[in-house]
Amino acid sequence: MLTWILLGLVVYTLGLFLPSLFMVSKMGVGGYLGSRDDEPDAQAMHGRAARAHRNFSESLAPFLALGILAMVVEGTDQSLALLGAQLFVVARIAYIPLYMLAVPVIRSGAWIAGFVGLIMMASALL
Repeated sequence: MLTWILLGLVVYTLGLFLPSLFMVSKMGVGGYLGSRDDEPDAQAMHGRAARAHRNFSESLAPFLALGILAMVVEGTDQSLALLGAQLFVVARIAYIPLYMLAVPVIRSGAWIAGFVGLIMMASALL
C-alpha cells in the first residue's frame, strides 16, 4: 500500500508542475522566474493542466486517508484496499493526459474508475 500511496504523491507532484510548463514556453525562463506581474493569457493546455491538477487535489486527501487507514485498521481487506489504490493511481495517470487532450467520454471513464478505486478502498475497511 505504501508504494501506491507514494506513487500517487509522485503523480500529484508532477501534475503540480505541469501547468507551469505551458507558461514558461510563453514567458521564457527569465520571465517565469521573475515577479510575473504581467503574465500572458493562459493558453488552453495550461488551463486544462491546471484544472486536471485541481481535480486531483480534490481526491488526494480521501485517497491518502483511506490508504493510511487501510494500513493501520485491523481487519482491513488488504487485497481489496490495494486493488482500489492501484486502480485510483492508474486512473489518475490516465486522467491527466486525457483531460489535457480534451478527450470527452474516456476522460470521464478514467475519473469514474479512480472514484471506484476510492470506494473499493473504503469498502475494504468495513
